[in-house]
Amino acid sequence: MCGVVGIYGHPEAANLVYLGLHALQHRGQESAGIATSDGRQLVLHRGMGHVHDVFSSEQLARLPGHLGIGHVRYSTAGGSFLKNAQPVAVDYARGSLAIAHNGNLTNAEDLREQLESRGSIFQSSSDTEVIVHLVAMSSQRQHEDRLAEALAQVQGAYSLVSLTNDMLVAARDPLGIRPLALGVLRGETDTWVVASESSSFDLIGAEHVRELDPGEMLVIGPGGMESRRPFAPRPRHLCIFEYVYFARPDSTVAGVSVYAARKALGRALAEEHPVEADLVIPVPDSGVPATIGYAERSGIPFEMGLVRSHYVGRTFIEPQQSIRHFGVRLKLNPVAAALAGKRVVVVDDSIVRGTTSRKIVKMLRDAGAKEVHLRISSPPTQWPCYYGIDTPTRSELIASSHTVEQINQYVTSDSLRFLTLERLIEAVEAAGAPPAGGEAAPRANGHRTLPIAGGPVGRGYCHACWSGEYPIPFVPSHRQRQLRLLDA
Repeated sequence: MCGVVGIYGHPEAANLVYLGLHALQHRGQESAGIATSDGRQLVLHRGMGHVHDVFSSEQLARLPGHLGIGHVRYSTAGGSFLKNAQPVAVDYARGSLAIAHNGNLTNAEDLREQLESRGSIFQSSSDTEVIVHLVAMSSQRQHEDRLAEALAQVQGAYSLVSLTNDMLVAARDPLGIRPLALGVLRGETDTWVVASESSSFDLIGAEHVRELDPGEMLVIGPGGMESRRPFAPRPRHLCIFEYVYFARPDSTVAGVSVYAARKALGRALAEEHPVEADLVIPVPDSGVPATIGYAERSGIPFEMGLVRSHYVGRTFIEPQQSIRHFGVRLKLNPVAAALAGKRVVVVDDSIVRGTTSRKIVKMLRDAGAKEVHLRISSPPTQWPCYYGIDTPTRSELIASSHTVEQINQYVTSDSLRFLTLERLIEAVEAAGAPPAGGEAAPRANGHRTLPIAGGPVGRGYCHACWSGEYPIPFVPSHRQRQLRLLDA
């Protein structure tokens, strides 16, 4: 996951980055960081925890400048430690540099081993630091050229922002796996904004201009903004799980409203897997829009049968095990008055290990539900992700070794059904398609919302976690291969 923000051309760049990160807090809660520059000096502050915990007004005042970048982290490569917080900032022979990255590099370990053999010393275990070292070792003169040369050597997913004393560079990998968007805050002089999601633009009053294209690099500096295409074009593979879970429902990704897409998933789920029931409830918060769509299409009344606490801290003291379902009840609690004696459809976005679903079903039955039918608005998760999602190993994914009916028996639901991949893609495309008989309506900024590329199932998307079809093969590092030989 992770979220990135970049600001160029505003006297309160740090404050705008801070607000932009607030809107991306859902993409990472482990650490947050901001780097800014006044054109002469780069300043950095990072910390563990949520954005509002890491930055006080006094701390933001110590981050001067008109350009800056920020990051919220959800660790996938490298542990949850302050040394792995981003942005990663260094001073080297050609000046100061800071980089913040959303995604995962599949060849990071091999590159790290090569760099270490040439004398590089790493300060963290994050794959982002590999990019920094590659930039520092480049023979190119201009920063944007050094960054392009570095990115040409990496494989995997990245949407990143890079900061020098007087320049902001944003880049997206050639497959466009992770989202990255451009916005503008109008004024006497326009302020350019880049962010992982358009929800950041809404919070600071910026206009959503467009998505960065796969393989595109935006260079924003004293001379203006330039779009570059340093990589050979490749077919797009946008992570479709952004529509299912990652992105905020009030964001727009690739011209498609995430909220509209999730409602469409719910409608497709009701069509594909109907069931007789008295009410349909979501697993909040990510399951709410899909549940609304399910209720609309099925005609089953919508209820909030589970209430979520929004004040769960990062750590807590767990009481003795005699308090059943403590871990789940800390976040979710059933509404017995709505559930008693009812046949209930529960809509969730995914099942990973199955343990949480099992506890939720048990809680609903204890609250008086007569029947519990699980409906999942995505296919079974059978494969791990190597592109920036902290999914478990394949052996821990229940759908990799169990049939749907076996999972149903494990979670103790009366029935369990998943949305098929074909219907999921159709639903997302339909959510972004223009009205029948006409082209897409123009948005306020003049850019049109166009449908995502259609055609065969999977065209234009990465769905490896469901299908096992990886657009970028994961190649074990030399160190990993040696360990496997020793184990054998």
